[in-house]
Amino acid sequence: MKPFHPSCHIVLLAFLLLVLLSAQPVPAWAVDNFPDPPGTVAARLQERYDAMRSLSFSFVQSTSGQLAGRPREGSGRAVFLKTGTSKRMRWDYDSPERQVLVSDGTTFSMYFENLQQMIVSPAKVIEEDMTYSFFTGSGRLADEFAILGPNKNIVDTEYRDLRVIQLVPKSAESQVQDIHLWIGPDSLIQRIEIRDQFDTRTVLTLSHIEENTLDGKDEQALSTLFSFSPPEGTEIIHQDE
Repeated sequence: MKPFHPSCHIVLLAFLLLVLLSAQPVPAWAVDNFPDPPGTVAARLQERYDAMRSLSFSFVQSTSGQLAGRPREGSGRAVFLKTGTSKRMRWDYDSPERQVLVSDGTTFSMYFENLQQMIVSPAKVIEEDMTYSFFTGSGRLADEFAILGPNKNIVDTEYRDLRVIQLVPKSAESQVQDIHLWIGPDSLIQRIEIRDQFDTRTVLTLSHIEENTLDGKDEQALSTLFSFSPPEGTEIIHQDE
């Protein structure tokens, strides 16, 4: 069985994902005739995430498109930590099969239970990922993207109370066509949709989001969280790039 990958640079998702679920609707956004421009919304978003020291959330991820095969869905929980120059993350997929993706700041490991494999690479492999860089505070939206209003067909009634902005990569070499972010009144992302150059769409919906829950944890506890020892018999594959 082909492993369910977090998806094209979104990992993990493509540049964003520090997403949060706002429990309260924002009716004012639905009736405001003069909403803030996309650039202002993005600036507030950047400021909010820059101020975070850690973030955790549950997620549901779906991928669909002509080249993606049948639509697939996965779910799990993720956590990000930034302390000074140290940036760490962990993604645990509980379905459709167990996968663990961990970066301790030095190495990045991807464990696939169904394949009985773990791939280990230098952390720089994901430092270029847009999602990772945004969540860990090293990515700048305005530097990497043109910030626009949403495509007309992207806003649905289920999320009509949220502000939606569109990010279009400035780099002609990007594998991403565009990214749409659904943002709550607290400047936290609730949903992300990424469309690649092959028109494959990956959607992340986040919930149970918590900020700065790792404050006060000692280094031993953090090292345990941001590491993973695979079961005996797992094939370990080391990659330099």
